[in-house]
Amino acid sequence: MGKVHIGTAPDSWGVWYADDPQQTPWSRFLDEVARAGYTRIELGPYGYLPTDPVQLKAELDRRGLTMTAGTTFEQLHRPDGWEATWRDVAATAQLTAAMGAKHLVVMPSMWRGANGEVVEDRLDHEGQARHGRQVTELGRRVAEEFGLRTQYHPHADGHVDTQDTVERFLEETDPEYVNLCLDTGHISYCGGDNLDLIRRYPDRIGYVHLKQVDPKILAEVEGLSFDEAVSRGVMCEPPYGVPELPPLLDALAALDAELSAIVEQDMYPCSPDVPLPIAERTLAYLRSHGGGESS
Repeated sequence: MGKVHIGTAPDSWGVWYADDPQQTPWSRFLDEVARAGYTRIELGPYGYLPTDPVQLKAELDRRGLTMTAGTTFEQLHRPDGWEATWRDVAATAQLTAAMGAKHLVVMPSMWRGANGEVVEDRLDHEGQARHGRQVTELGRRVAEEFGLRTQYHPHADGHVDTQDTVERFLEETDPEYVNLCLDTGHISYCGGDNLDLIRRYPDRIGYVHLKQVDPKILAEVEGLSFDEAVSRGVMCEPPYGVPELPPLLDALAALDAELSAIVEQDMYPCSPDVPLPIAERTLAYLRSHGGGESS
């Protein structure tokens, strides 16, 4: 049996951007994470938390927090996407590694815009194959230059989103350098089956984001952008959505691995007074249903 270690992320405090006056200030976020009982966090959007490694390490240590991963997006499906991708990846990876984290969570760029418009064609099989080779090369460089494992995060409205695109992505990437950040909410939002992915690709599950989707709201937002769906509350507090988390936690614990499972409840935008009570209830729920440890 492996072990599932629970943490949280700026996303669960309504944070999507490095600087946005609607968002919870970073010092309040860190204070409330510790108050809620978590000891692990993700970096979140680069620039939201302090980017000076000495300052950030001191802020984490003061609150008894450690970092599990950095998060960033890529544009590697584009012929000219490497330079811009590497610029963002390198900055995030450098800070992440300085915090002693082991993972870099990488997400695809979007084929649909925030207003619901289609901004890029979907990748065909040839495009998926090229993309997979580029992401593998990214994972190789991240490992060699920063000592981090690349965990790829499917994202609604992104070029890797539905179950078939996830499966194709896994076929086109090298597990030595790239594995899957299983985001339970995005997989369910896009009609996929989280348990099936765990059963069929046990060796590719390298990291986890825990979230749930409200099926009633999901049915109402069909055709809208993911951003608009989130603003309407499509991502909900456990245990009020899908997928059911206890069976997933059991399946993850049955893997022969030590996994970080980061609670992410997309809530942008939200009042700064909203996240803390939800975070406390969510951690208590996960602990009571086999949700590993927070320390």
